[in-house]
Amino acid sequence: MPELTRILHVEDDPSIQAVAKVALEAVGGFKVLSCSSGQEALDQILGFAPDFILLDVMMPGMDGPQTLKKLRQLVDIGQIPVAFMTAKVQPAEIQHYRSLGARDVIIKPFDPMQLAAQVRQIWNQADG
Repeated sequence: MPELTRILHVEDDPSIQAVAKVALEAVGGFKVLSCSSGQEALDQILGFAPDFILLDVMMPGMDGPQTLKKLRQLVDIGQIPVAFMTAKVQPAEIQHYRSLGARDVIIKPFDPMQLAAQVRQIWNQADG
């Protein structure tokens, strides 16, 4: 089983991006590549080779679900779990995101002290 070390985080809001990076690097000990758009994530993913992808749902241009669709053409999301981050979490929406291939949904606003643990928990579910 590979180690979880590298996380690709796709988020258009610079302040959320900064908080998540600190939360995952300082608290979680992960290496994080922050991308501000779906296109940037597509350009960077192969070079960075993430173990896990955190994907904001609402982004200008290419949104999270569209980005995920394109990422699937580049990497095996069976091997690289994807979690959406969103403030909208009706059960039907969570089902929809899972049907797109996301492993889980992390609710925004997230707790910076808990984010690394949430990611690790989703990663551990992916093992089984």
